[in-house]
Amino acid sequence: VQLVESGGGLVQPGGSLRLSCAASGFTFSTYYMSWVRQAPGQGLEWVSTIQPGGSGTAYANSVKGRFTISRDNAENTLYLQMNSLKTEDTAMYYCAARASYSIPALQAPRGQGTQVTVSS
Repeated sequence: VQLVESGGGLVQPGGSLRLSCAASGFTFSTYYMSWVRQAPGQGLEWVSTIQPGGSGTAYANSVKGRFTISRDNAENTLYLQMNSLKTEDTAMYYCAARASYSIPALQAPRGQGTQVTVSS
């Protein structure tokens, strides 16, 4: 499993960012894909998950209505559109891949991460 995140950066509160995760080394279209994040000095936090076919999604309450997860199985790419960003969204964002939903997202293999900083 190889995952490479990109798209992070510095944005003002209320702004938007779109994260991408390029996947390789496994059959992307059959895996549950998630975004997890880790704020400075804190543990990993689950953000969102999308089913292999893309029809089902789930979000943490803290991001529901602001973030949208999506995937392009033809391009082996996962996305996270983040709108109305808040300072508390500042974190390293990782994509994670799991073959089975029974595997906790926080324990799934993930990439090196992309930093998102929300600050004025």
